Order: sequence, then C-alpha cells, then structure tokens
Amino acid sequence: MAQQATYNPPSRVLCTLALALGVFMQVLDTTIANVSLPTIAGNLGVSSNQGTWVITSFTVCNAIGLPITAWLSRRVGEVRLYLGALLLFSLTSFLCGISDSMAMLVGFRTLQGLSAAPLYPMGQTLLLSIFPAAKRGSALALLGMVAVVGPIVGPILGGWLTYDYSWPWIFFINVPIGIFAAVVIFAQMKNRPLQVVRAPLDYVGLIALILGVGVLQLILDKGNELDWFSNRWILAGAVFSVIAIAFLIIWELTEKHPIINLTLFRNRNFAFGTLALVMGYSGFFGINLILPQWLQSQLGYTSTWAGLAAAPLGVLPLLLSPIIGRFAPQLDMRKLAAMAFMFMSASCYMRMHFNLEVDFKTVALVQLFMGAGIALFFMPTTTILLSDLSGEQIADASALSTFLRTLGGSFASSLTTWLWDRRAIFHHAQLTEHVTSTNYAAQNYLNALSGDETSRLMQLNEVITQQGFMMSTVDYFYLMMWVFAAMIAIVFLTKRARPVEVKGSSGAGAGAH
Repeated sequence: MAQQATYNPPSRVLCTLALALGVFMQVLDTTIANVSLPTIAGNLGVSSNQGTWVITSFTVCNAIGLPITAWLSRRVGEVRLYLGALLLFSLTSFLCGISDSMAMLVGFRTLQGLSAAPLYPMGQTLLLSIFPAAKRGSALALLGMVAVVGPIVGPILGGWLTYDYSWPWIFFINVPIGIFAAVVIFAQMKNRPLQVVRAPLDYVGLIALILGVGVLQLILDKGNELDWFSNRWILAGAVFSVIAIAFLIIWELTEKHPIINLTLFRNRNFAFGTLALVMGYSGFFGINLILPQWLQSQLGYTSTWAGLAAAPLGVLPLLLSPIIGRFAPQLDMRKLAAMAFMFMSASCYMRMHFNLEVDFKTVALVQLFMGAGIALFFMPTTTILLSDLSGEQIADASALSTFLRTLGGSFASSLTTWLWDRRAIFHHAQLTEHVTSTNYAAQNYLNALSGDETSRLMQLNEVITQQGFMMSTVDYFYLMMWVFAAMIAIVFLTKRARPVEVKGSSGAGAGAH
C-alpha cells in the first residue's frame, strides 16, 4: 500500500548528516588502505603482492553484496538494513584493526566489504525519501560530492594515520563515526512507515554472481603478475568466469524473483544513464590511481604530497554541488552531464602535455579544473538513470547501478595498471633501439654521465624507464580524452530527465519486481 512519498524526520539536517557519514565511510574505505599496504604487509610478515588482498577482498565482496541489497531492503526494511549495515561495518572495522595476521585481516575485510554494500544504495534511497521532489536534486548532488571526496581523502587520511600513528587506526576511525551515525538515524527515522515483503531469495543467481564476478576480479588482479593468458590458471579462470556470467544473465532474465533486475535495462534512461555513470566513474577512478603512482614512482613525490596534488579535484564538487542541486529541477540533466564529460575530456588533453619537469602547481590546477566536471557528473547521471522509473523500482535501480559502478572502478583499477605498465615496456623497448653506436646524440649523452661504463648505462636505463612511463602516461590520458568525449554522445541518447519519484511504504523499492 503506497504511503506519502516524503517522510519528514524531526531534523532533516541531522538525518542528512548521519546518512552522508555512513555513505562517506563506505566510499572512504575503498581507498584508505591503499598507501598503507607496504606497512601492513611488512608488519604482518607477507609480500607486497599478498598485501593487495586487503584491497581486493573488500572491493569484490562490496560489489557482490550490492545486488542482494534490494532484496534485503524489502525483507527487513530500508532503515533496519541501513542501521544493521552501519553497526556491522563498525564492528568489522574494529576487528580489522585488531587483526594480527594477514589471513585474519583479509577475513574481516571480506565481512567489512559485505556489510558496507548496502550503505551507498540505501543511503541514497533514504536520503531521497526525506526530501520533497523539488529538492531531491540537492540530495543527489550531496551524494555525488561524497562519492568524489571520499576516494581523494582516503589516501591522504590513510597515509597520515599510518605514518603518524599506526595502520590499525585506518580501521578504528570508522567505529565512533559509525556508532554516531547509527544512533542519529535510529532517533530520526524510527517512526518511518515500514512494510515488509517476503519475496524469496534467488540463491542460484546469487551463487552464479559470486562465482562469476569473484573469479573475474581475481583474474584482473593477478593477470599482470602471472602474464595473463599464457598462464593456465588465468585462462581456466577466464573461461569459468565467462560461463558463470553468461549463465547468470540467462537465469536472471527468466527468474521470477531475480537477484539482479536486468529488465531495468529495457528502460532507455536507465541503460544509457548507467553506461555514462560507469564509464565516467571508471575513468575518474583510473586517473586518480595512475596520477599518484606516476608522481611517486617517476617524480619522487611522497605518498602525502602525491595525495595533496590530487586533492584539488574535490574542491569544486564541494563548493558547486549544493548550487547545482538547488537549480537542478530547472536544468536539463543531459546538458549538465555533457558539460561534465567536456571538462573531464579537456583535463585529459591538458595532462597529455605533462612532462618530467611538470611542477606541483600545474598538476594541482589541472586536478582543480577536472573537479568542475566531477561536480557536474554524479548528480545529473544519477538523476537520468533513475528519472524514468516507477517508485517501486528505485531501490533495484540504485543497487544495480551502484553495483556496476563499483565493478567498473574495480576493473578500471586492474586494467589501468596493466595498460600503463605494458605501454611503458613498449616505449622503453622503442627508446632503447635508438641507443646505438651510430647515434651520436645518445653517445654524447652517455659520455656526459659520471662513473664507469656500467654505471653510465644503468643511469641511462633509468632515464629511459622514466621517459617510457611518461609516454605511457600520455598514452593513457589520450585514450581517456576520447572515452570521455564519447560519453557526451551517450548522454544525449536519453530522454530529458523528470524529477525522481520515491513511493512505497518504506521509501523506494517496497515492491520491486
């Protein structure tokens, strides 16, 4: 039975703050451990490669947990699910902090990733439900700002906590925030109308999802290390993953109560809006992975300074998101999204002209410029993909689009690193071919170096390696420039977005499927 579309909590400001904090923690934890991996691996006595499981275990389980979110929200109610997820996330964060072995840490990070899965889609659903239709653009803009700032703050905060205190504090910091947010949300939303729907769980689809996506992520994580398809385990895993995902798609299209509602893709706005969201976020995620790595490995930046160079990306979203959200009902979301991709594409064009002499100010200013595009990106694309759906479909659509966005970022992380390394090797080989006895410029440069012949050759190889990575970085930004440009056309394949409607007794998704 449909209730009022808007629920009025005692304090909308306090309720919004608590919901945003929960979402912020989930987004923050996707990157906060990145710069701490060498310290964690060293303290727990494992290799750096084994240390990456701290990231992978969280990311994969977070993605796998997303499709079940809509079913859980109908089974227990959105508020209960969000509160349970917050408290479990706080508990598993504490358990991660007290871990004394890598196996223990990865196990608790797995549980942390699963408990974090409902935070973003349910935070989005609950936030939309406490705002009237005219102000829901502001709510989406706020979440967009959180989604941008979290991954940027993560490495900076993680580096500071790790080096000034100790690595467990990157997990302990979640505990008081999570408890505070849970207490506030309970006080503000305990009287929100609730209707439980006892829909059966699609166990077959869930198992196929876990196997297909889990194995695919393992392939992407280990492919570069194991030389991809020349390794029989990678090849076997790829075949298995393709079969599992193909089975999943077929099963979900014929199942009465699917774990993933693929019929949403029949809606034009959802299909193309989700494509724009996934591609835009993947590009944003990849850039903010490669740029700090390049600054640290090739220009000698510390992790803190690399984080500070990337940080200006979040300035304009922080300032502009409330303004964009306020005027959203009068604006065409397609034009805003197109402007976002124009800014992002132009920022990649600017980075194509970077060289090994580029200074901190230039890097930071280009990041600041790209921030204008990010400010215009999340709210319009989210509005577009949700706009043409009925209120009962919002929870499914929110969970599915967040699932695909999370997977996109995870896949972008692995594929970007692979592409960057491969192009660097390619350019290194090409540059080395020019170092011959008949190339007088190369010989003069070599002779000008200090030390014996072996030392001079090692110095020259280091210079070539730097140039190879520089050229690879330029190649990557050239590719991303065209990817973002292509998204401009994609957003105009959608219809003009209507205000997002939220219906149902427990907000969105009370009766999906």
